[in-house]
Amino acid sequence: MSNFKNECYRMDNTVVSTGTEGKTWGGGSQPLKSSYGKMMMWFFIVSDALTFSGFLAAYGFSRFKFIDAWPIADEVFTHIPFYHEPAPMIYVAFMTFVLIMSSVTMVLAVDAGHEMKKAKVTFYMFLTIIGGLIFVGSQAWEWATFIKGDYGAIQTKGGNILQFGEYVEKDGEQLFKRVAIKDFAIEAAHDVREQHQRKNGIWFMNEGSLPSYTVDEVMHGLEANTNVLVRTQLINEDGEKTVLTREESLRQIKENGKSVVEGANLHVNEYGTPLFADFFFFITGFHGFHVFSGVVINIIIFFNVILGTYERRKNYEMVEKVGLYWHFVDLVWVFVFTFFYLV
Repeated sequence: MSNFKNECYRMDNTVVSTGTEGKTWGGGSQPLKSSYGKMMMWFFIVSDALTFSGFLAAYGFSRFKFIDAWPIADEVFTHIPFYHEPAPMIYVAFMTFVLIMSSVTMVLAVDAGHEMKKAKVTFYMFLTIIGGLIFVGSQAWEWATFIKGDYGAIQTKGGNILQFGEYVEKDGEQLFKRVAIKDFAIEAAHDVREQHQRKNGIWFMNEGSLPSYTVDEVMHGLEANTNVLVRTQLINEDGEKTVLTREESLRQIKENGKSVVEGANLHVNEYGTPLFADFFFFITGFHGFHVFSGVVINIIIFFNVILGTYERRKNYEMVEKVGLYWHFVDLVWVFVFTFFYLV
C-alpha cells in the first residue's frame, strides 16, 4: 500500500498504473514541488488578480461609455516635483521605472537566498524596500497634486466641466494653452461666505472647502481678457477638447455656470467627468495599499534575514514567497499604468 499514490488495484487485484510515475505531482503533499506556504501565496495572487481585473474592466467600460468626455492623461499628469513647467508622464514613468527595478532587486535577493548568501540577500532586500518607499511616496505626492489641481474650471448646471485657455504660437502652429482661473479672474468686493460645517449650519451636513473665486468673478475676468477662451470636456474629431468661440465662451459661463471647481474629489473634478477621479482614487489607492503592505512585509523579512532566522532554517523560502507577492504588485502596476496613463 506504500505505493498507492502511483498505483491502483482492480477487483481481481491486478495492479494498474495510474500514469503518474515520474510526473511532478503524483498526489503527494507537495504539488508542483511547492511547499504549502508557496501554494497559498499563489492562490492569493490568483484571487487578487481577479479582483484587479474586475476593477480595470469596470474602468474600461466606464471610459468607453464616456469616451467623448474622458480627460486626456497627457494634460492631467504633467507634474514633476520642484519643476513648474508641464512635462507629461515624465514623473509617472520615473515611478514605474523605480517599481520595476525594485522587482529586479527582489529577483537578485531570491537568487542569493538560493545560494545561502546572507549578505547579498540583505543588500538586495534593502534596495527593494527603498524602491517601494520611493514609489509609495511618489504616489502620495501625485495624489496631493491631483487633489489640489492647477487651473480650476467651471461646472455647468448640467454637470459638465468648462476649462480656460488661450491660443499661443509655437513653431509656427497655434496651440491651445491652459490658463488658470487665478490668472484672469477679477476679485469683487463681497462678503465671504463661511464654509458650511455641522457646528455652524445644518447639523447633518458638511461641505468641502470653498473655492477661491465665484462664477461672477470668473465671468468678469473673462470679459476683461479677450484672449481667454472656454474649452469644453468634449473631444472633437482631432482627439482634442473642443474650444468655443469668444461669444460662445461668454454665453456658456453666463447662462450655464454653476460653481468654480478646483482640483479633484469624489464628487467633482476640474479634469472632466467625476468617474475619472473616482476610478483613479480607488484603483491607484488599492494598488498603493498593496505596495505599502509589501514594503511592511519586506521590512519584517529584512530584519529576519539580518537576525539569521533563515540561516538557521537552512532556507530562504520566506524571501521567495514575499518575492512572488512583490512581482505580482509590480505586474499589476504595469496594467494600471497602461489603462490610466497610456491608453
